[in-house]
Amino acid sequence: MTPEQYVQDKAAKSGSSFYYAFMFLPPPQRAAITAFYAFCREVDDVVDEVSDAGVAATKLAWWRTEVGSSFSGKPSHPTMKALMPHVATYGIQGAHLNAVIEGCQIDLEQSRYLDFPGLERYCHLVAGVVGEVAANVFGHTSNQTTQYAHRLGLAMQLTNIIRDVGDDARRGRIYLPVSELQQFDVKAHEILNRKPPFGYSDRFTSLMKFQAERAHRLYDEALTLLPEQDRATQKPGLMMANIYRTLLREIEADNFQVLHQRTSLTPLRKLWIAMRTNWRGQ
Repeated sequence: MTPEQYVQDKAAKSGSSFYYAFMFLPPPQRAAITAFYAFCREVDDVVDEVSDAGVAATKLAWWRTEVGSSFSGKPSHPTMKALMPHVATYGIQGAHLNAVIEGCQIDLEQSRYLDFPGLERYCHLVAGVVGEVAANVFGHTSNQTTQYAHRLGLAMQLTNIIRDVGDDARRGRIYLPVSELQQFDVKAHEILNRKPPFGYSDRFTSLMKFQAERAHRLYDEALTLLPEQDRATQKPGLMMANIYRTLLREIEADNFQVLHQRTSLTPLRKLWIAMRTNWRGQ
């Protein structure tokens, strides 16, 4: 298997909404963003799939070394071998990759966030930086598009957090800020318990509505920031935004039943949303 086949397989198997947006890119851009996305999946899987925190930390340290070696001309992992031919063309830096690793390192070291600014810093590393790299690959003429990408990355990561409340609780993690749990009088044990009817309450629903409203506000802010002259090249990002926002609306329509189940869209629906966005350009 070639490095290019490896990253393509990694991206396809993830079932991510990102994959459907990549399909509409020209081959060079598709190759670059697929390799970068595969890197993100590799380091994220270290945290999600390795049960021993010490082993996971060692693996993340290895990835830091691999990033350094790769940017010195000596990649060894197939993901880095697939990515490195594209870094100069699309302005992908070692700092971008190390930021993603740093975000995953945070997952190993803490399972709670005291307030939204703390959560926002985490989201910047695991989603805002990813959005910036994606915007660079897609192509843009304005620095404001980078701001748009960071805002959109935050909105999408908050959507992930809303969707994954139950999955994260199973791992002992709560990404909803402690200050906001207190604001709505929701106890951590109610979330960690997960099984219905425990955890579901008017208090929990109000908390989740608050989270969803903030995510919607960020989607709106991101779209306002996107300059008109970059809208065509940034269509893959708009596809992802529409897929994620549709998912958020599905969760809202289901009254935030996220503790015991994980809401998702079918592959066909994701593809349809991506195609519709491609036709409409928004």
